[in-house]
Amino acid sequence: MTLTQIPHGNGSFHHVCWFFNTAVLHNSENATFLKQQFCSHSVGGQSEQCFPPECHGSGRLKYLLEPPVYAEVSGRRGDNVTLPCILRSKPSHYKVKWTKLEPERVGPENVIMMSNSHASKAYGELGRRAALRKAHAMDASLWLGRLRLDDAGTYRCQLVNGIEDESVDITLSIEGVVFPYQSKAGRYKFTFHEAEAACSAQDGTLASYSQLFRAWTEGLDWCNAGWLLDGTVHYPILQPRPVCGGDLLPGIRSYGPKDKDRDRFDAFCFTSQTSGSVFYVSGAFSLEQAVQACRHRGAELALVGQLYAAWYFQKYDQCDGGWLRDGSVRFPISSPRERCGGIPEAGVRSFGFPDRTQHLYGAYCYR
Repeated sequence: MTLTQIPHGNGSFHHVCWFFNTAVLHNSENATFLKQQFCSHSVGGQSEQCFPPECHGSGRLKYLLEPPVYAEVSGRRGDNVTLPCILRSKPSHYKVKWTKLEPERVGPENVIMMSNSHASKAYGELGRRAALRKAHAMDASLWLGRLRLDDAGTYRCQLVNGIEDESVDITLSIEGVVFPYQSKAGRYKFTFHEAEAACSAQDGTLASYSQLFRAWTEGLDWCNAGWLLDGTVHYPILQPRPVCGGDLLPGIRSYGPKDKDRDRFDAFCFTSQTSGSVFYVSGAFSLEQAVQACRHRGAELALVGQLYAAWYFQKYDQCDGGWLRDGSVRFPISSPRERCGGIPEAGVRSFGFPDRTQHLYGAYCYR
């Protein structure tokens, strides 16, 4: 490892850049060298880590501020967010292009906005909800309105100069909750495309790996494997047990990529906050009676994703089983107690898909 100290500044304030090369061996014959950079500020004897523009070496960008103001931006469904992109200086002629990076996309890249110093043009569905912020003359940040679940991902701000094109990437994360979903026909019945449709029907999308990982850190423990957005299959385990990973450490178990048309698993869906609210109607209804009970109140039976969103964002707690629109019966618990599910963790409990003619349950409505 080679360590180089490069001081900058003068007087009582200075910062020091540290560059070191780390060899990452891919095989016995080849090595890739990664340059990693850290910077230490010192003010009056106190120091803090930083990454200012002055610390960038010969590979620093000439026109765009890097790293961006925020490398990651998050928001809930329906929110408005701004993805930062600031110019350090302007070439004489240039354009700014905003795209969403989609590695698995087939065909042209997903361009959102093209602009120059005089005008801008929006493209596609994202473009219809986007605008350049233009808070000042050097601001090329992208404003994105009415966030949707599938807006999550990596966005690129690219300065197109013809000679010295530059770009910075910003990650947009949607705040939400992952929930496992199973076919009413039983375990492991969905192809990948059926899993996509099942999540969509319950006010969700297939979860990404990063969303599943975050859910695992928040307490999701599930012993059935499910499809993710990238076509891989995983399941999260916090408490290893003989039928769920045996003696392996807690973590995300992976089956890797699977055949999207032939292999069958459950689904891990993702949803975010909703514009409406969920409420419970007490009674002993069949499924059809539950539908009518909600309609009489100007509502409709809630979707599974809507119930999970109410539990996650509003801490909805109701110790009564109720019908949902897919024919399942569930109830949300935010304050676990002995006579309400008997499980010490908060969550949405499920009674599966009972006989639709049984007059045993209330209704969870949404409006």
